Amino acid sequence: MTLGFSPFFYDKKSIGFNQNLITLIIFVKHPSKMKKLSFLFILFIGLINAQKLTSNEISIINQGDKNSALPIYQTTDENQHKTLLSLSTEIDAKDPNTATLVKRMKESLLSTDGGVGIAAPQVGINRKIIWVQRFDKQNEPLEYFINPVIVWRSELQNLGPEGDLSIPEFRDQFYRSKVIQLEYVDLKGQKYSEIVEGFTAVIFQHEIDHLFGILISDKKEKEKNDAYKSVDAFKKSDSKTR
Repeated sequence: MTLGFSPFFYDKKSIGFNQNLITLIIFVKHPSKMKKLSFLFILFIGLINAQKLTSNEISIINQGDKNSALPIYQTTDENQHKTLLSLSTEIDAKDPNTATLVKRMKESLLSTDGGVGIAAPQVGINRKIIWVQRFDKQNEPLEYFINPVIVWRSELQNLGPEGDLSIPEFRDQFYRSKVIQLEYVDLKGQKYSEIVEGFTAVIFQHEIDHLFGILISDKKEKEKNDAYKSVDAFKKSDSKTR
C-alpha cells in the first residue's frame, strides 16, 4: 500500500488553460488511494474550468468599442437586478478578456458623477473584479483588484453614508469595519495582501458585497434591528457613490 508520484511538469504541446497543462503522473497500488486521487484531480480541473469565461460573458465584455465604458446595471431593470443579486465567481486573471473587462470597468467608473468604486456585476459580469479609489494613498489613485477576499475585519466599526451607482436615488448610513485585511491578484496572477483602513476600507467592503449579490438597500433592511455604538469618524467628503 505504497504511493508514489512523479513531480509536476509542464507540457507546452498539451492543450490546457494558458496553453499549459499541468500533468501529474500517479502510480498507485491501492484502489482506495486511486479513488481519492481521482476525485482530487477532477476537483482541480473543475476549479480551472470554473474560472473560464462563458461565451455570453465574453460577448458582453467585447460588445461595441473595447475602449469604451460598459453600461452600468440598474436595480430598476428586472433582468439587470437579477444579475446584481447573483453570486460572482473567480476569474482567470491571465485571460485577455479579463484585461479588457478591467479596462472597460474603469471607463464605466470614470463616466459617473463622483463614483469611487465599481464591481463587475454592475456591468453585467458576475465575476470577482472591483475598482476602488484609494483615498489612503497619495493622489488618491483608482486601482483594480482581481478575486479579492477580505480575510480579516476589525470589530471596531464606523458609521458613514453610502450610495450606489446601481440604485438610483438611494443613500443611507451604514456600519462598516474600520480596518480590513485584503488578499487579491493582479492581471499577471501575482498575489498580494495588505491592510486597509478608514474610508477606503469602506469602499472595499461595499464593492466586495456586490460580489456576493449584497446591495445596500437590502443590507439596510436586514440591519434595521441590529444595535451598534455609533462612531462618527468620517470626513465631510466621505459621502460618495459606489
